[in-house]
Amino acid sequence: MPARVHAILVVRPDGRTPAAHHLRRTLAGLDEQTTRADALTIVVCGDDAGVAAVAAASGAESVITAPASTGFAAATAMATLRVSGDAVWILAQDTAPEPEALARLVGALELGPSVAFVAPKLVRWDDRTEIVSLGVSMTGFGRTVGLADAELDQGQHDAREDVLGADIRGVLARTEAWRALGGLDRALAGADEGLDLGVRARLTGARVLLVPTALVAVAGDGVAGLPSPLTGVRRRRRAFASRTAQLHRRLVYAPPLAVPLLWLAILPVALWRTVLQIVRKQPGLVLPEWGAAITAMVRLPSIARSRARIRSSRTASWAQIAPLRVSQRALREQLDDDADSAAPTRRGELRFFTGGGAWLVLGAVVASIAAFPALAAWAVLGGGGLQPLAADAARLWADAAYGLRASGLDTIGPADPFAAVLAVLGSLWPGEPSRALVIIWLAALPLAALGGWFAATRVTDRSLLRFAGGAMWALAPTFLAALTQGRPSAVLAHLLLPWLFYAGSVAQRSWVASGAASLLFAGVVACAPSLAPALIVLWLGAIVLTVVLRRGRGVARVVWVLVPGVLLAAPLVWHQLRAGNPWGLLADPGLTWSGPQVGADAAGRALLAAGIPTPDLAGWAGFIPGAPTWWVPLLAAPVAILALAAPLTQRWAAGIALLVVAALGLATAFAAVGVSVAFTQSISVPIWPGAGLSLAWLGALGGALAALDSGLAPRLAAVRTPAAVAVMVALAVLAVPSLTAMARGTALLTNGPESTLPAYVDAAGREDPDVGTIIMTPQNEGGVSSRVVWGGSETLDGQATMISARSAETAADQEVATLTANLVTSAAEDVIGDLAANGVSFILLAPATQPESDIARAFRLSAQTALDQRDGLDAVGETAKGALWRMTQPVEPRAGVPASVRDTARAILLAQLIAVGVALLLAVPTAASRREARRSPRVVGPHGQEGR
Repeated sequence: MPARVHAILVVRPDGRTPAAHHLRRTLAGLDEQTTRADALTIVVCGDDAGVAAVAAASGAESVITAPASTGFAAATAMATLRVSGDAVWILAQDTAPEPEALARLVGALELGPSVAFVAPKLVRWDDRTEIVSLGVSMTGFGRTVGLADAELDQGQHDAREDVLGADIRGVLARTEAWRALGGLDRALAGADEGLDLGVRARLTGARVLLVPTALVAVAGDGVAGLPSPLTGVRRRRRAFASRTAQLHRRLVYAPPLAVPLLWLAILPVALWRTVLQIVRKQPGLVLPEWGAAITAMVRLPSIARSRARIRSSRTASWAQIAPLRVSQRALREQLDDDADSAAPTRRGELRFFTGGGAWLVLGAVVASIAAFPALAAWAVLGGGGLQPLAADAARLWADAAYGLRASGLDTIGPADPFAAVLAVLGSLWPGEPSRALVIIWLAALPLAALGGWFAATRVTDRSLLRFAGGAMWALAPTFLAALTQGRPSAVLAHLLLPWLFYAGSVAQRSWVASGAASLLFAGVVACAPSLAPALIVLWLGAIVLTVVLRRGRGVARVVWVLVPGVLLAAPLVWHQLRAGNPWGLLADPGLTWSGPQVGADAAGRALLAAGIPTPDLAGWAGFIPGAPTWWVPLLAAPVAILALAAPLTQRWAAGIALLVVAALGLATAFAAVGVSVAFTQSISVPIWPGAGLSLAWLGALGGALAALDSGLAPRLAAVRTPAAVAVMVALAVLAVPSLTAMARGTALLTNGPESTLPAYVDAAGREDPDVGTIIMTPQNEGGVSSRVVWGGSETLDGQATMISARSAETAADQEVATLTANLVTSAAEDVIGDLAANGVSFILLAPATQPESDIARAFRLSAQTALDQRDGLDAVGETAKGALWRMTQPVEPRAGVPASVRDTARAILLAQLIAVGVALLLAVPTAASRREARRSPRVVGPHGQEGR
């Protein structure tokens, strides 16, 4: 038996852990030992009066005071100078041994002369039935593997003895071996110290044994070993220490020729592991990863010292420790066992097929085919706010980037985020991007029903109510109005909103939901910028609720929801703010078109309150000529009544939250109606209030489902089914005129055109996408509107609100105005040369808006005469798009983008791609994230029994 055991106890009071309390229990455990330590040295790292008093009264042989920054390895090295016994017992403030612990450790050390140190079984501080650590090993690549971490102690590992290493807490080492090995490696940052000590001991030919019958309770303060991952700060500290130790050990254990290669690979590996951390839904570990990588790279002297220490004491080969490593197969089996032992699921089956969701989508497909039968034969959608998309996917993505815009004379600036949404859609059919919009229109009803059904799963688990939610979302008056009028941005916003609700309502739970919600948020705001204020208010509310109700857990996930959308919109926001035009940010993207919508008078606002954005009462005004229509807005009343009743039910919290959503949407619609921030020719175009109504409809629909789900009173639960059916029937009646608009010829949708310019220009534009055309349109009130278009057609993706919503003329606008005035004035001399110098090849005199006024007709004839008399112009002739002339003299190529602008565009694109890439990686579910999701209910908020 060793003649003398010297205990080293390290204490670090940090103000966050109950150091004095833990120290008292540890000292009490030392006093209760059946075989007591012969000497005790306490090292206090930091200044704390309470800890100092406890240490002074402990009866320790010596108490050493060290700075608070002193690590555990350095503290033990300081105490080792005073060790004179045969064995050293390594303890910390939170390592309380059971009474028999030291006796059993000493007995094991006595029975094994070749043993360098023995390690106890570490159990939880407040529950000795859970193992914290019992032996440590590593994989072939140096990854640390706990052999029994976090397992329930049933004696299943008590027969294990020989191991590669162990947690350093509670280790009893021979003093001779401890000194020969040089103690703990200070470069390990507090992690893997027992593993590294075991590896070095094995390389000297010694053994490392476990003593499972010796129990030591640990609290995980982080003084020795890794801190318990109870908070975000501790998790990041733990990740940094673990990765730093792993990289350090890799460089120390590697053969000499491999060290430079491993050192050079640190940063590329850190980049790869960054991607993996994001895929694993652990973005909080990215900064610790890079911190560890940089730390490992710059600590070359520490690596040299550690390698020299091994070289000086090594007597055995590395092959001798290979059997003690953990194979990849064993590691996978251990991880699978951990997954199988996870917490039980709290989420029932989705029941999409058995609960009627599939039948709802199938019914919506049939309704879509009946409502839009001709669209299947169309290649391009036209009419209303629709235009063709670019000829190929490459042009689509070019229009979505910062740089030259597709209209305007050398206009350089940011694209609308909506252009990126169109680029994504058009890439689904890269050869004919315009056909993607046709497919979206045909699939709009089933997609809306699908989105509404999934959004309803966050409110209720009742199959009928989910069915009703999907049906009511697809039948929303504002959605059907956008479909029949040809408003692509409004249609896409309505399709994305339920998915934003589905993901955003649980964004605080997981990074998968947060990543998906961030992409959906960016898409919704790109399609409907007028919703941005309301959505930001909801985002701020979500942050406050997360801080209050979850004590901040998940707040980073909620914050991330805004990040990709902000980065995508940042160039446009910066441009409009610099131009002094912040209101231009609210302009509807896409073609600036003044379609039918309600006015700002009392009657118009009453229709908005009923969810109807058009003055024709959702088509009923002309559906039955002469018939009264006062009753039409009442068809939406049941939804509103049920939503208002939701706060009076058992689901009052969800009801209030959904009413807030509805109120914000309605306020957005009321604020938008009649407000014009964009212009087309000489016409001001108000913001479409339907986007706000879509948000309001989402909140009202959710509130109605919450009310029906819980019932106003138990005795009213029997009317749940008839009430849901009645609401669906009422909305179906309201939707009849919209769903029959194509058949009745009242829809604004048309077949094409494939180009908004004459076929002659279209053909030239297919060969040269930078061919320029100046389009002059006489105005019925007098004057002329003029613009320059590049390529074979104006396109939906080429539209830019930086042009349509500008509040002051630019130098390019003045130049276009001058060129136009000179063109229609026969006295002007060199205007054709000026046009050719600017890259303009064609002149189009477009017809005025019908009916043409006498003023517009007179101007058109005068301009046509002046153009016919111009030298350098060749009249192509009259076309369906207007009278066309082409240049006969050489035309200069369109001016390129300056190098400084290209650099700016690349920087913007890189930042946006990184944000979107991170969001995509976060949004992709993994097996672990799916297991975690099943531990929480699908329905958000207090809810009754699942599976009804």
